[in-house]
Amino acid sequence: MLGKAELLDAVASVNRGINSSPSDRTAIQAAATTLEERNPTPEPLQATALLDGDWRLLYTTSQELLNIDRIPLASLGPIYQCIRLAENRIYNIAEVNGPPLLSGLVAVAATLEPVSTQRVNVGFERGIVGLRQALGYQSPAQFIPVLQSTPKFSLLQGIDFRIKRDRQTGWLEVTYLDDDLRIGRGNQGSLFVLKKV
Repeated sequence: MLGKAELLDAVASVNRGINSSPSDRTAIQAAATTLEERNPTPEPLQATALLDGDWRLLYTTSQELLNIDRIPLASLGPIYQCIRLAENRIYNIAEVNGPPLLSGLVAVAATLEPVSTQRVNVGFERGIVGLRQALGYQSPAQFIPVLQSTPKFSLLQGIDFRIKRDRQTGWLEVTYLDDDLRIGRGNQGSLFVLKKV
């Protein structure tokens, strides 16, 4: 599709936004807007087969996510957003690369509440910070069932904490969706470009 290649080219060299300049951000914003105007799936929440699954973040303007890269002696690895519509759940998983045996993971579990055919309210409930090896993490697809069946990880595995929902709610709107690309916009003005895993 016209515009998709331009957007993918624009995000390819900016390391999810970490290395983006103001001119990069302007170009990416323009390419995303062009693609959103040609959204082949105007009611993405009805297109469950397309929307459901694991998505890898290609680009974001969310400083909350990009700031994970500022952890000393570590670098931000892949970030995933995993949607489970049947359960009205969403999981954000960020891999953190560090010295051998010290590679970490930051995961957040939240509920989804559809409020339109494009928008969901997101209620964050639980956060996990730990070492990938201690948590037994291999991939998002493998880890989510473990997360769902483990009410609380032990302190030996990581820090597992409840998030007060009244403080951590927001919304996410799917503004473009096709077989392998999704563009979303969040309540804090953040732009997300993701590719299906």
